[in-house]
Amino acid sequence: MQNINYSAKYDVIVLGFGGAGATAARFAADNGAKVLLVDSAPYGHEGGNTRYAAQLIATGEDYDKLKKYYEQLTAPMNLPKDIMEVYVKVMSNMREYVKKYLDVEPVSQKAIADKGDPNSAQIQLLKSIISEYPEFKGAETHDYTTVNSGFFNAALWKILRQKVLDRKDKIDVWLNSPALHLIQDPESKTIEGAVIKRDGKEVNVLAKNGVVLTVGGFENNKEMIQNYLGFSNFAPLGTVYNYGDGVKMAAEVGAKMWHMWNYESLGMLHGLSFYTPEGQHSILNLGSPLLSDGSVFVIADDGKRYFKEDEVNRHGHIFDHDQWRVPTSHQKIYLVFDETQLNKFRKNNTIPELDEKLISADSISELGKAIDVDSDNLAETLNDYNQFAKAGRDYSFDRDPEHMSAFTGNKVYAVRLSNNILNTQGGPERNVKAEIIDNNNTPIPHLFGAGELGGVCANQYQGGENLAECLIFGKIAGENVAKVDNEVSVKASTELNGINDLVAGEEENVSVGKNQYLGSSTKGIGGKVVAKVTYTDDKIQKVEIVENHESEDVAKKALKIVPDEIEKANSIEVDAVSGASATSRAIKEAVSEAIKKAKN
Repeated sequence: MQNINYSAKYDVIVLGFGGAGATAARFAADNGAKVLLVDSAPYGHEGGNTRYAAQLIATGEDYDKLKKYYEQLTAPMNLPKDIMEVYVKVMSNMREYVKKYLDVEPVSQKAIADKGDPNSAQIQLLKSIISEYPEFKGAETHDYTTVNSGFFNAALWKILRQKVLDRKDKIDVWLNSPALHLIQDPESKTIEGAVIKRDGKEVNVLAKNGVVLTVGGFENNKEMIQNYLGFSNFAPLGTVYNYGDGVKMAAEVGAKMWHMWNYESLGMLHGLSFYTPEGQHSILNLGSPLLSDGSVFVIADDGKRYFKEDEVNRHGHIFDHDQWRVPTSHQKIYLVFDETQLNKFRKNNTIPELDEKLISADSISELGKAIDVDSDNLAETLNDYNQFAKAGRDYSFDRDPEHMSAFTGNKVYAVRLSNNILNTQGGPERNVKAEIIDNNNTPIPHLFGAGELGGVCANQYQGGENLAECLIFGKIAGENVAKVDNEVSVKASTELNGINDLVAGEEENVSVGKNQYLGSSTKGIGGKVVAKVTYTDDKIQKVEIVENHESEDVAKKALKIVPDEIEKANSIEVDAVSGASATSRAIKEAVSEAIKKAKN
């Protein structure tokens, strides 16, 4: 028997506080377990990729048709038949799940699309993404369920988070506490608990019933990205806290891995972002037709084009000889265009902060030197492109000639792009009971998994799959780990039991002076936004954001710009910051609440 000093004791430990982890913890608690929920992110940044996702939950109206659709999405890869059936069965009843377990009236995005203006660009986009592979049999049954009419608003995440808060008597939460290792009995191979780094110290926590791994993928682990995806680094669209810890921990205890090569992207062209320095969060931009319509093309490191720019991407995948794949990643990717196209970009505000990103040159040769690509190759690419445009046929990639215009003038321009990544799917394989299995396909005792870590999505990706998986397998894992009948029985201290960083973080502790009032809102992406407003003589004298947990991207700009604009206008009726509408809305609501207090 191992001689381990345990500092806390729970029935269940859930590692990872995203959609899957929140769900697993909730259902374990509902089945009688005392739960410790752990996350590496600090307070307000928990949520994994669920927080950043569009909040669309994959749904189907007909089980048989939906199963056929998902079989084609997976092909030619194999997915165990029983896993497919469990997954699709719940998706075909997803609206009942949302109503019963999330306590909201589910919304059908297909119904919104059918009732909307068919000429609206937003409605056209919605219709195009409801079934990303309309040529597949059964695609017509696919829909999205949401918890309200909008998306990219963290609405689902905030409900899941609240379900954890509602069970604070049964679920303790440790934040800023990364899990380091699983504790496994060397003889029985049973998982007894986990080693967690808490306040700079490594502590051992006992899990009598088991551990659920829901720590997400490895999007921010450069070594794993190189080893499994064959690239050096990506710009993350989701959380910056997914470092592949679950892959490492699962490997240490002998778990079988699957889908390690599979990842999803999103955004403009084939899943690109405007250049994002390594280690920073990328801003999602779904792009504009102008990026692939006119005197413009995309090049890679050698100065040559490498894909069909006007191909509509499906989570980064574009058509490649009867398969949909994310094109080979490159280090130096540039959008190249002439002055005519530049003027179109300026007129339509196509590229945010264009002047900061713009690289200009008086010749194609000088541009090659400026962006450090082969100038001869770049000149040849431009010459070929112009010839194709004039001939009305793209002999390299078959881009629609209606979307091609020859470059004019000598001045040429470039803007750098980055390969982005939404999430990885690889990790430990699980069975229909959400048990993680070893290389002999035998369940590792007391170890369960859910979510994107070892996700079931095996090839082509339909939006909403991962959120559906978080809800489906999170529930299965939580219920099954709570019902384990051979509990681990070893001595353990309860010294660190009872700590809940989530509850502590909810408490406001902000001092106010004369004529100062606090207002708060939960309409942002990261949770609570608290504004302190100085208000006298019916005038907003000053607006300070004293608490926020918004994402590290354009949302941070909104936290500065929106309060300044409110002060200048003496009104909350100011424009939202582009790309940060949720944060802008939360700021205005918080200020409005503070002003109401001032007037009462």
